[in-house]
Amino acid sequence: MTDWIGQTFTSTVGWEHLETLVDIGDRQAGNAGERDAAEATRDALEAVGARNAHLDEFPIQGWTRGTSAIHAGDDEERCIALPRSPSGEETAELVDLGYGLPEDFEDADVEGNVVMVSTNVPNWYERFPHRREKYYHAVEGGAVAFIFRNHVEGGLAPTGSVGMDDAPIGEIPAVGVSKEVGARLSRRYEGDDVTVSVEANIHDATSQNIHADLGPDTDEAVLITSHVDAHDICEGAMDNGAGTAMAVELARALKTREDELDTRVHFLIFGAEEVGLVGASHAAKTMDHDAIKAILNNDGVVQGRDLKFYTHGFDELKAAVNTIAKQFDHPMTATPRLGPHSDHWEFVQWGVPGYHVTAETGESGRGWGHTRADTLDKLEVRNFRESAILLTELAVHLASDEFEVAHKQPEEIANALEAENLDTALKLTGDWPY
Repeated sequence: MTDWIGQTFTSTVGWEHLETLVDIGDRQAGNAGERDAAEATRDALEAVGARNAHLDEFPIQGWTRGTSAIHAGDDEERCIALPRSPSGEETAELVDLGYGLPEDFEDADVEGNVVMVSTNVPNWYERFPHRREKYYHAVEGGAVAFIFRNHVEGGLAPTGSVGMDDAPIGEIPAVGVSKEVGARLSRRYEGDDVTVSVEANIHDATSQNIHADLGPDTDEAVLITSHVDAHDICEGAMDNGAGTAMAVELARALKTREDELDTRVHFLIFGAEEVGLVGASHAAKTMDHDAIKAILNNDGVVQGRDLKFYTHGFDELKAAVNTIAKQFDHPMTATPRLGPHSDHWEFVQWGVPGYHVTAETGESGRGWGHTRADTLDKLEVRNFRESAILLTELAVHLASDEFEVAHKQPEEIANALEAENLDTALKLTGDWPY
């Protein structure tokens, strides 16, 4: 009965796939590396016994970085363009808004200026304003350019996309700078003119989702998901090579337990997550939501030893996590709060029960994520294997006839967003669907 645990803890399948993904290099959405990673993942799912493994291609807005720079006085400071920034050059007064909280923008006059904000927020703040929220506060306030300053030391400029579904290219040039460059700019040049310049190639492109199945051929399915794309400046080991490798490992483990599955398990690995959940949006528009029993979305797993689950107000999902945690006597945290910033959200926003599975890190913000330091050496194979055991058992539980969870009405999710003060941000960034 427990042989699968030993097999999972000694398996090399998932970790080797993680190595395959990071060794591809640039997996930016729409680039050749993303396609290579998708094909490798399709083949890996097929190799462990999943059936009907295939790619589903869709169009996206392509974006490729050129050169970018910040000129201040006689200095040229290093920076990187944020994906989907428009090309352009703007010279204006530098305004440092610190954390870039909504109230920081309310208290400042940013019109006609270059705005700089941090990647993190203070621990006391009630929620985590996303990068795109800060960007569009700057746009709404009339800023002419946007500088995103890292809060993590080490000379690491952060990346991360801007843009909306209806207008995928942002409205003002946007760049990321390291903590050190940001501190220097603020100390030397706040209140003075600086020049922000971005060159980018904007073009048509395609991305793709990967599909495969295990278990009985039921209409209803439990979805195990992740995203295969990553930012072009890094290996994308944590975000989200580990999540996709975990999906492959779960497929291997569930194949050995296929006779325990009462419900079909559908593997859905998304493309183009990092540029606005485009792959998930494409899938959500073409799939029958009523046939989705639950979603187990892996994005940020393996960064720490203990798993964290956003359960989006579904009590049954929280109870399932607690059941597995008790069964294995292993810490697993279930929070009922909403997490609208990964692929599950394109389904959960309409009431589909879904988890966002990540890891406890004890850090504010992304840490090494979205920087060139997102590399394989930051992850531990022990954490990968322990998480794979726990998530395998959870997936079997979700696919059992004993587990039931009702869908919510979209207005219930909308009301919960308002209760958690998330609605204003989603409306600002063009992500409010109701």
